[in-house]
Amino acid sequence: MPQPSVDEPIRSGPEKRRPWIDNLRTAVIVLVVNMHCCVTYSHVGDWYLKDGPEGSLFEKLPYIFWIFHLQSFFMGLLFFVAGSLADGAIDRHGVRSFWRERLWRLGAPALLYMLVLHPLIVFGLLGHRSTGANASWLSDYSRYFGTGRFFSGSGPLWFVLALLLFTAVLAAWRAMSPNVLHAERPAPRARTLLLFALGLAMSTAMVRGVLPIGTSIFNLQLCYFPQYIAAFVAGIVAHRGGWLAELVSSDRARNAGWLALLGGPLLLGLLLFVGGGPTEGPGPGDHGPILYFGGWNVRAAGAAFWEQLTGVGLALGMMAWFQRGFDRQARWLAERSFGVYLFHAPILVALTLLFRGFDLGQLPKIMLLTVCTTAASLAVADLARRTPGLRRVV
Repeated sequence: MPQPSVDEPIRSGPEKRRPWIDNLRTAVIVLVVNMHCCVTYSHVGDWYLKDGPEGSLFEKLPYIFWIFHLQSFFMGLLFFVAGSLADGAIDRHGVRSFWRERLWRLGAPALLYMLVLHPLIVFGLLGHRSTGANASWLSDYSRYFGTGRFFSGSGPLWFVLALLLFTAVLAAWRAMSPNVLHAERPAPRARTLLLFALGLAMSTAMVRGVLPIGTSIFNLQLCYFPQYIAAFVAGIVAHRGGWLAELVSSDRARNAGWLALLGGPLLLGLLLFVGGGPTEGPGPGDHGPILYFGGWNVRAAGAAFWEQLTGVGLALGMMAWFQRGFDRQARWLAERSFGVYLFHAPILVALTLLFRGFDLGQLPKIMLLTVCTTAASLAVADLARRTPGLRRVV
């Protein structure tokens, strides 16, 4: 019997793509925009521009809780969805067609951001001058490109570069194993999900022993990658086993979501109460990394275990919520959601500069910036989809 080639689509597949998956991805991208708005005004985390006065630790606590909970699950959830959809795309189109399409759809936006949008933010909107006060924008850009600094200029598009790497590995695996077939399997039970979360927690704690939060290699924070890799692989396994629909409609997914939503803040509060405030180092005047962020210490291990247990629960709960209540097609938003992700950074920074004259409180400013950035990004994404050449990128 002739064997299928690496470019021959496998027509059988366990389940069709549902609208709730696209709606979930759109919602997560809006949360990404909101987190960057929160960082802008709360000074919790890292971003291009932090505006307004920096508050005390007590004033930052609500944002610490919100941002830490978002970080615990939302990017991993995007990788999970991407893994599931990527494996299905190979089934439909074959390995070679899939890889050519992904190389363009992921590589082109990343280059657009690194070569155009990031310099626009840094040298244009923010006016940073790396070659002297009287240097021109063009000289700064030439230096940025010529010295190779653009390799670290991916901004939020680090996700796209990581996804490109993951899909390259997936395509290579499927090319070397062209006869791999789908095998229907039951969804993982509660015990399996718990062991998965504990394994993530242990691997994350070990990685952060060497690479604490904030350690960046070409704009990739590898301290989060145990979750991202595991989520992408889990998405592939879910698609091949055909158990995603069963899992997200189950009581265990809903219960995990409620447990993380209610218990996550309590456990984080307990962790901070027992471990103490997030001071900068072990002694006065020590400006080392925040102890919860990594290194071989109990606080970092506790933070890693909290993050992964909470994150897995929140991801399961959010999928269950969208599968039950948001399974209607919202095609216009779904088609422009990636454009929001691609264009929101320069729009957010520009609006932050514009809103400096607004006499509003911190939270109203965050809400205003989130709404305006999302709306403006949707408009730019819509315009880009109508522009020849850009349509294939967004």
